[in-house]
Amino acid sequence: MLTLFFVTDLPTQVGQIYEFDNEDANHALRVLRMSAGDIFKLSDGNGAWSEVRVFAVKKKSLEVEVLTSGVEEALPTTITVVQALPKSDRAKEAIELLTEAGVDRIIPWQAARSIGKASEKFSITAREASKQSRRLRIPEVTEIATTSQICEAIKVSDLTVVFHESAQSKLSDVITSHNVSNLLIIIGPEGGITNDELEQFAQAGAKIALMGRPILRSAHAGIAAVAAISAILKVW
Repeated sequence: MLTLFFVTDLPTQVGQIYEFDNEDANHALRVLRMSAGDIFKLSDGNGAWSEVRVFAVKKKSLEVEVLTSGVEEALPTTITVVQALPKSDRAKEAIELLTEAGVDRIIPWQAARSIGKASEKFSITAREASKQSRRLRIPEVTEIATTSQICEAIKVSDLTVVFHESAQSKLSDVITSHNVSNLLIIIGPEGGITNDELEQFAQAGAKIALMGRPILRSAHAGIAAVAAISAILKVW
């Protein structure tokens, strides 16, 4: 699979000559040692892409020629994950895993038992993880949200699933329809979602489900949830 880089001014015309000179270009030059004849892929991070070939190597940039281009259409189900904030290192890991799982939007949540803080670097983490996983659409990482804001998001979703160890229903039991355009998944903090938060979510329309028997770390639960629901909804 071709190496992927992101640019803001994606060249899309076949035969077009483009100077690749951003930070990713520096990585391609210094780390990957790209040379004339090498082929890789550029994307705008919103689904559009171009396959390009290097024909000239400069000190701080690469001159490339566009070989072909296209657009990857979005999937019919938009997946948003509300992630309660774990400690900084775990938060970065959560963003990476959710990006690799293919989510469209990540909402950091300041839950009552959250011990982490939001970081401006979350968007950078999502961008880098998108390159690593070769995905052409970089997920949006929003500003930190409150519990009341999460409740408003629940009300406009087609399906919201909250995972909690006290749930009596399995995930496969709470999903009764495959017609879901706007999916919202809520992952609590290491200390757990409080009873008050859980009640607010349920009143807003969320379904409470059990994620198997083992209790996963907060940073790891999101990718497991996305995988399970994507399979049930036939997104995967």
